[in-house]
Amino acid sequence: MQAGKLRHWVTLQRPEKVQDPKTGAISNSWVIVDEMWADVVPLSAREFVAAQAVQSSVTTRITIRQRDDISSKCRIIHDGRVFNVEGVLADPKSGREYQTLPCSEGVNDG
Repeated sequence: MQAGKLRHWVTLQRPEKVQDPKTGAISNSWVIVDEMWADVVPLSAREFVAAQAVQSSVTTRITIRQRDDISSKCRIIHDGRVFNVEGVLADPKSGREYQTLPCSEGVNDG
């Protein structure tokens, strides 16, 4: 993957349980893990139709440099939009250079 293809600035978040210091109530929150360059590409019409054939909600493919701390529990924010990570695919050549993240659109809940 050429570095120039990673042209979109994105924020990687993961869920975390947070306790309110006053009430002691525990709530779910999103914590920023990192900000990085990525390639954010909506699925083509053909890919979208194929994904729908298997009941998939994947609408976007995001490519990032290889990292060990990302899972399907994470989400990515790009240009005010939320993308839920549906899976993590290693690059087919070396498995160590970059990752492709099939994503579905989510809701910005804070």
